[in-house]
Amino acid sequence: MSQPIPVQITVGNAQDLKTLKSNLLHTLVRVEYNGAVLGDSPKTNVLTDGTAEYDFSTSFEYCPDGPNSLDVLVQKPLLLTLLEVTSKDKKKTDKIAPLAQAVVDLLPLLQGVRSLKVLAPLYAVPASPSAKLYPEATAGLEVTVSAKELLLSATQFSSGNLLSITLEAAYSVPEAFTADAQQNYMACLQMPAAGEKELPLLFKNGILKADGEKEPFPRPKNWPLGPILASDALNIPDSFIVGGPYEDEDGELNKSEDKEFRSQAESARRVVWDMETRCFLDADAVAVLQTRIAECRHWPVELCRMSSGGKGKGSKSDKKDEDKQIAFHGVAYVNMMHLLCPGVKQIRGAFRVFNYEDSEVFEKTRVQYSIFRDRRSQLSLGKERLGTSPSNKAAPSKTQREDSNAMVVENYHKRVTSVAVAILEEYHELFGKQLLDQGVMDHETMEEQKRQLNYELNTSGKYFAFKEQLKYSVVKIVREKYLKTTAFETKEQLQAFLSELYVYLVDHMHMALNKLLSGEDVSPAPPPNSTRKQLLLFAREAEANKDLKLASLFYNQRIARDQHSIQAWLDYGAFCLLYEDATKAQECFQQAVCLDPQHTQSLLLCGIVCVKLQTYEEAEIFFEDACCLEPSSIIAWTLAGLFYELQNNYIQAERSFREAKKLLRAKLEEERRILEAAEGEGKKPSSPSTEPEKIPDGSADNPPELVEGVTPKEEATAVQEAPEAPEPQPPPCTIFMKTVEFLMQFNAVRFVHKALAHELLSLQGGPTCAYYLALGWTYQLREDLPRWEECLLEAVRIDPLNPNVWAQKGHLCYLKKDFDKAKDCYERVISFEEDAADMHFVYLRLGSIYLDEKEYGRAKHIYLLACDNSASCLTWLGVGIACYRLGEMLEAEDALSEANALNNTNAEVWGYLALICLQGGRELEAEQCYKYTVKLGLQNDSLLQEIRDAQNRFGFGDPSL
Repeated sequence: MSQPIPVQITVGNAQDLKTLKSNLLHTLVRVEYNGAVLGDSPKTNVLTDGTAEYDFSTSFEYCPDGPNSLDVLVQKPLLLTLLEVTSKDKKKTDKIAPLAQAVVDLLPLLQGVRSLKVLAPLYAVPASPSAKLYPEATAGLEVTVSAKELLLSATQFSSGNLLSITLEAAYSVPEAFTADAQQNYMACLQMPAAGEKELPLLFKNGILKADGEKEPFPRPKNWPLGPILASDALNIPDSFIVGGPYEDEDGELNKSEDKEFRSQAESARRVVWDMETRCFLDADAVAVLQTRIAECRHWPVELCRMSSGGKGKGSKSDKKDEDKQIAFHGVAYVNMMHLLCPGVKQIRGAFRVFNYEDSEVFEKTRVQYSIFRDRRSQLSLGKERLGTSPSNKAAPSKTQREDSNAMVVENYHKRVTSVAVAILEEYHELFGKQLLDQGVMDHETMEEQKRQLNYELNTSGKYFAFKEQLKYSVVKIVREKYLKTTAFETKEQLQAFLSELYVYLVDHMHMALNKLLSGEDVSPAPPPNSTRKQLLLFAREAEANKDLKLASLFYNQRIARDQHSIQAWLDYGAFCLLYEDATKAQECFQQAVCLDPQHTQSLLLCGIVCVKLQTYEEAEIFFEDACCLEPSSIIAWTLAGLFYELQNNYIQAERSFREAKKLLRAKLEEERRILEAAEGEGKKPSSPSTEPEKIPDGSADNPPELVEGVTPKEEATAVQEAPEAPEPQPPPCTIFMKTVEFLMQFNAVRFVHKALAHELLSLQGGPTCAYYLALGWTYQLREDLPRWEECLLEAVRIDPLNPNVWAQKGHLCYLKKDFDKAKDCYERVISFEEDAADMHFVYLRLGSIYLDEKEYGRAKHIYLLACDNSASCLTWLGVGIACYRLGEMLEAEDALSEANALNNTNAEVWGYLALICLQGGRELEAEQCYKYTVKLGLQNDSLLQEIRDAQNRFGFGDPSL
């Protein structure tokens, strides 16, 4: 069974609410999906300019096997209801009335998008006076919907197909069709779905219209929802029925002799749906559909008039469905063969409706059952009304109820903890901390301190403030857990409820306090003394370990140290860009531009992220600004060319590439002259032509900050005699590879692919080693290990002495858990005179392999090299573990202390310190270290067990108590 994926909905602000009602003061927003209320935002003031800030989040779970499945997400939008809150009397409950509604289509979440942000139009509820006074409302609601991971992979989406079916109307209906509320006019057809299932597509609640004018063209299509309060919200945005000449249709009744009949029928009594429903067909379902159309071209679409019986009505939904009687049952045979023709993506036409006869249906379609008659249990035939009562919420599913309860209780725990910490601070301020260290306090002193504390809290007003902090979370528990929103009928009922609630709240208060006080005697750890360079290193380590939450924390800490650091904002933006949070990446890059509007690198990155967000006009401005500010920048002109090419502006693209190539030729010529001059003087300068182009402040020619501050290996200054064999010349440098190096530094994967495509076309002698390394990098990010391996094989073939190639091959083997091959690759990297670009991770991973193989001496040596190269908590931890296993306790403790100084939130460091203290008989220190280990949530079960075994071996009490 597939794991559910949380889908989070965030309601931001509302705009132009005064166009709905001029005297609007307080509102809240209700979020519903698939018949369930997900939650209500807090009551919010409407500002004088008509805006309101809700900042409210809720969620539901997407699961292929659950109520919110793929089929539901394709068909049903998110419904948001704006509710007006009014209060005439402070003693009475606020009055809530629906004011407007909006819908959000979730289909983009299935089309390769993890997050979508929309300004959903708010449509006024017709029954409210506001709709009559202000029919031209322009209000909108800012809504963001995001999923933690892609709901459909790129392969799943590309191999499937999206099928949409629109039912417009039924014409020439029988006289027995009436507008009675007990009648429901429905149509249904069944399509193949995943796993050999059949998916019924239902069109309900057709509207019977009397004789009159024809339906207009174009007119909007409607969502397949039940009637809602704001009928205009049923319109699917940018989706219309456009009509067309009869003779161009694909159905029946499209001959010239049918024109008069259709003209008359379409203006007579009719049932109108104008409804579109959709379904996603995976690769198997597409194959089944194609086969069935090929075998039998006609597809049955059933039409029925369902009337509710007046007898034997039960309370259960299935009983109610049984009471519904089929008063009319017809079928249309839709010829689907056209869909198998090349290039045909849609069919549209009118089809005759016949009485449903089993033998005839089977003969024409090979279908042996009726959906309405034989498979009624698969359909939800009730006339549901969405958002009709602001006080009565639809019952959520069991999973949603459990999630909601857990979230409410968690909020209460946080509030209790916050208040407890605040009260403890008040106590310390009154009596100091030293009294707690003097042993057990006598009862009289304790009572006197309690009396003084209560007096101080009451007289200062802090007691009331603390109560207010708890109030909201308690109200949420009453509403969400106990579902109590109305007054009690008797005092006895009220008292019984209060007693039950009191017990529940006190129990959870004790749980929260026990959690807080379990580590109360552990003194707060001093903040780590880490520089911004070290924080960047820690962030990169966390990224490599796929701990993205920790990586984000380090990036944010780095910005907090210096909010004016352009490089800190750019590095965090690059992290956000890699992990699909393009909006946050844009904010980071724009902040860098605000700090320095002439910073070329920041302008280019703003342009790149604008392309990702598809705001192409803004992107063009950024690229043009960069070229104007730094007209000698090869990278700026090349990126501008790649952008224009994306826009199919090939003239501008060629102009930009030509300018970049001209600059590169000039640069290479200048380097050649310098080289010749140096050779004439007997010197041998390094050739800078293969180095990245200089861009001010953090350009690609500067080493990454993770190795800043580390003394590089000194190059030999003695001039040696020229060898007999000529030295290998570096591959010719191109504008595209220079640009690729810059793009890789900031995770701009899409532009890397475009630049590499140009590189492949521009090279005369075939791809270079650098080309294959860059291409392999893109596959590494996608975790496409086979293709990454193919690239590295080519890179090794071209340049077998390149340390970067062997480092990357080692990383590949390490991720494949082929540790023997990874070790061979890493050892080869270390044997080269020249270091690889990412030696830090070579050392870390090779050291971990040695530890696993119990080669502790070699592990210690490698980790010490890593500490010399770029020290971090993980490098010193590796040294500490190796020394501990070698029995070198003093060295181990020193190394672990160094690790702690760099990052005191690593649970494993505290765990090994606890072991060392136990070995040395320092019970109190061991207990403190162990409590930190537990508090920080150590995930290493074997280390936890080792600590417990050591505690038993040395005869100490259980440090966990």
